[in-house]
Amino acid sequence: MYRSPLMIAAALLTAATASAHAADLAATPTPAAAAKETAAPKPVQSITRHTLTIGGAAIDYTAIAGTLIVRNAKDEPYASIGYVSYTKNGVTDPARRPLTFAYNGGPGSSSVWLHMGVLGPRRIVTSDAADTPPPPYSVVDNGYSILDVSDLVMIDPVGTGISKAVGDAKDKDFWSVDGDIESFARFIRQFVTENGRWGSPKYLLGESYGTTRSAGIVDVLQSSHGMAFNGVILVSPALDLAAIFDVIPANQQPYPLFLPTFAAVAWYHNALPNRPAELAPFLAEVREFALGEYAHALLLGDALPAAERAAVIEKLHAYTGLSQEYIDKADLRVHEGQFTKELLREHRETVGRLDARFLGASFDQLGEEAETDPMSTAVGGAFTAAFLDYYHRELKVATDRTYVLGAPLWKSWDFSHKVGGADFPQPMVNTGPDLAHALGINPNLRVLILQGLYDLATPLLATEYAIAHLGLPPEARSRVEMKVYDAGHMMYIHEPALRQFKADVAAFIAATDRL
Repeated sequence: MYRSPLMIAAALLTAATASAHAADLAATPTPAAAAKETAAPKPVQSITRHTLTIGGAAIDYTAIAGTLIVRNAKDEPYASIGYVSYTKNGVTDPARRPLTFAYNGGPGSSSVWLHMGVLGPRRIVTSDAADTPPPPYSVVDNGYSILDVSDLVMIDPVGTGISKAVGDAKDKDFWSVDGDIESFARFIRQFVTENGRWGSPKYLLGESYGTTRSAGIVDVLQSSHGMAFNGVILVSPALDLAAIFDVIPANQQPYPLFLPTFAAVAWYHNALPNRPAELAPFLAEVREFALGEYAHALLLGDALPAAERAAVIEKLHAYTGLSQEYIDKADLRVHEGQFTKELLREHRETVGRLDARFLGASFDQLGEEAETDPMSTAVGGAFTAAFLDYYHRELKVATDRTYVLGAPLWKSWDFSHKVGGADFPQPMVNTGPDLAHALGINPNLRVLILQGLYDLATPLLATEYAIAHLGLPPEARSRVEMKVYDAGHMMYIHEPALRQFKADVAAFIAATDRL
């Protein structure tokens, strides 16, 4: 079923001061909202100092919540980009300490989710695979933060957070694949320069569409700005959007790539007609069918013989729990919005999309697709309240600007992408070639992929497919590793996965910061 690019949004949107957090405000205050910015906008900062304990060791650090005035190719200010940086105090040579730039996706999401979910010094505690109760929420010191192994910069793209265009630029100038990549690359280059961090081991960590962004950023910075990176961390990757969204008519890619995740979700909710005891061998069987018999049947289209069609429908029923009648009417092609609505329709329940372990109410019993994402509604309020309270009360940012957690920028987004010296842009972005080029020109660059098993936004087999089609030689392929968690898109809301996430990222940085 064809879906407009306007339906991409939900898929990638992707989300009292403690005694140890005594703040020491030593900053330029945020200007009043009524004050009109001059032709030469100035950066603003709120600087606070804190202590966090990770693994039994106390870490004194400085937090800076502010804006950076980013300059374009003419060296003219064209964006005021908001960020929050965390820097460990007392480091003899900061230029040798790892530095990680992190952001979420959307397009149109601020960095709130990674910030308050796993990376930052404070963390919101939410219910796992269930609705988080209303306030008061539990915000705790984050013993799983990466501040023990790396300094951190959380970045908000233009149109989110307090980031906006300045000078002659307009916000919409940044709402494209290539415009977004360029603005992030320029932000990172300026931040590194202004803070004396050219010598630091450097990392990018993006989630969802943030991984689309990361692949482009690392290639641009290495190819055009002479900035080598040690590592790129891709959380819930979305490199090739045509492989996960059926936005191009007659594109058969997404259907087989989603099938193993459909099977895992149906297994999790005990919705299979004959549920096997073990998940791993079952998924291996489904994966083989998806890439073989099922993909072959889809490619045959209307030429598929009736007997083969019936056999495929029977297997799809066995692997997904959907009725044979439903699969037949869908012409063997069920996308994730239909699956989340149909799987437990008889129970009046909707399956989560970002994390299919979550369940929610199904409002329209005759509806074709899920009306909401139960995972988003279950944790969204908690993340919003926790971050805004932290941002204004603990980081001391003035309340005269509205912080935008998420905006429907995808409605105006240009998803085309021009790779290298290509004459024509891709109609739907795939930054896999950018990542491959970055790996090719930097033999020390490594990539860590973190993937949730129950993620119906960026499914596991689609991630494997994208990596398998980078066209890398064996040596470069050996520098790409993947970790899979028993959770969803934001795997870190599942505490066992949160612990492993931290361990995997810390081990990755330790293995790459002194090559």
